[in-house]
Amino acid sequence: MWNQPYLETCCRSALHRLTLVGQPGRPDGLKDGPCLNRLAGMGLARQRPDGRFEATEAGLARHATEIAPRKRA
Repeated sequence: MWNQPYLETCCRSALHRLTLVGQPGRPDGLKDGPCLNRLAGMGLARQRPDGRFEATEAGLARHATEIAPRKRA
């Protein structure tokens, strides 16, 4: 049974970009800023002291299961 909040397509894309950028993080003030803030409110991302966003462990897990699941061999 599905028990996680729904992610809009734009927020799914923002979470994917967070995983792609990795350690450098995404700067604040970009077009996906509202989604990054929404993800932070859900605990899937966080804003660092330098103002950049990065995925949390929960965000990485959500990305792995919902956005980019590995294909089974």
